[in-house]
Amino acid sequence: MLIMSEEHYLELCENPVQFENASSVNNVFFDEANKQVFAVRSGGATGVVVKGPDDKSSVAFRMDDKGEVKCIKFSIGNKILAVQRTPKSVDFINFMPDFPHLEFSQECKTKNASVLGFCWTNWNEIVFITDQGIEFYQVLPDKRSLKLLKSQSINVNWYMYCPETAVILLSTTVQGNVLQPFAFKSGTMSKMSKFEIELPVVPKPAKLSLSERDIAVATIYGQLYVMYLKHHSRTTNSPCAEVVLYHLPREGSCKKTNVLKLNTTGKFALNVVDNLVVVHHQSSQTSIIFDIKLREPDCALNVHQPVLPARSIHPYRIPLTGTMPALTTCLDSSSWSVFQPDIIISASEGYLWYLQVRLPPAVNLLPDKGKLMDFLLRRRDCKMVILSVCSQMLNGGGKVNLPVVATVFDKLNQVYKEYLEAEQTYTLVSTVYRDTAMAKLHAAPDSTVWTLTEMPHFPVASS
Repeated sequence: MLIMSEEHYLELCENPVQFENASSVNNVFFDEANKQVFAVRSGGATGVVVKGPDDKSSVAFRMDDKGEVKCIKFSIGNKILAVQRTPKSVDFINFMPDFPHLEFSQECKTKNASVLGFCWTNWNEIVFITDQGIEFYQVLPDKRSLKLLKSQSINVNWYMYCPETAVILLSTTVQGNVLQPFAFKSGTMSKMSKFEIELPVVPKPAKLSLSERDIAVATIYGQLYVMYLKHHSRTTNSPCAEVVLYHLPREGSCKKTNVLKLNTTGKFALNVVDNLVVVHHQSSQTSIIFDIKLREPDCALNVHQPVLPARSIHPYRIPLTGTMPALTTCLDSSSWSVFQPDIIISASEGYLWYLQVRLPPAVNLLPDKGKLMDFLLRRRDCKMVILSVCSQMLNGGGKVNLPVVATVFDKLNQVYKEYLEAEQTYTLVSTVYRDTAMAKLHAAPDSTVWTLTEMPHFPVASS
């Protein structure tokens, strides 16, 4: 249960996914692609309970205890289950009604390699990531076997997967700071341009210096970014940490584009909510947000300060059996884990929350009304808050600041103008399509009006 406050601009969703908490007999796993939590009791022999974002993605079953489960994930649509128990192989179980519910297994092809993990990229396509490269397979459930589609040999320290874009990031080289991305789509694997993360200090002799804890991959404003938590040494001129954003396009080279100034040191975690980068600071139990489209007049290009002052996430009331309800936040326990883009999990308490942004507190926390409007206009569900800002400004009596009012309405008019232009373009293209289709129909009434390759693509006006 949430208690509203005008100070907290971040909150946990009101209806979290609840699951059996982690214990000595119950292991908990999270699948970032399907957003499913697996509670595995006694290696699966006494039950596996899967909880997802909705009831359709939830399922319960049992499987034979063949050893400790290291990783477990369903393919898209819960069609095939993959379970890793050993460093050499992955086991599979069909969950489709037309196929027998029997296990089959696949060892990694590379000799002496160890499987670091695996990612489903389609309902029947899976990638093994080993310490010596990646192996891309098609799963054939009717034959209870796998077909190797493509592989790539490369020394791998660790990996990261972005399910939204089906891009896998591999950490390579001794220092770990050369990242090699691969993109997957419809049975194809494409090697993207590798890039180097700039380390604050280059160790001598060379050793692994970039950890997966300091890297996150997420989509911001429709573009894929690699976010690097850069911790400066205390001996440098600016010891405070920062988040460095690298834009990773499908084609072309990856480039450093944005720097988010954290103005403090310590342990951090990252989320992305409503195109805002959220940085959680563990020791202060506070969070700050950044909007990479907001320009700071007193900073160099693409260097950003927090949009709003640091605040804690709104406390969430977790009922405790036999005692008074307790208040907790997402940073008061070492058992809380953060996943992209907007997920926070407490394995010890058995909760999965989606992080949310509350816009009303920003009205009082961001005094610059022009900057406030730039911030609000890019957010979901912003209309009522914008109306309240306009009402607040115009009902100020003799204190109405006309230049500020003019700035605010100029920004509103610009957005409305862009909407009208998009709507007019859509209407024009739709008219051309209709007239052309009718002309083609009259010319050849018995033929198909459009083939798939001839079908035009329309821009959609956004509201």
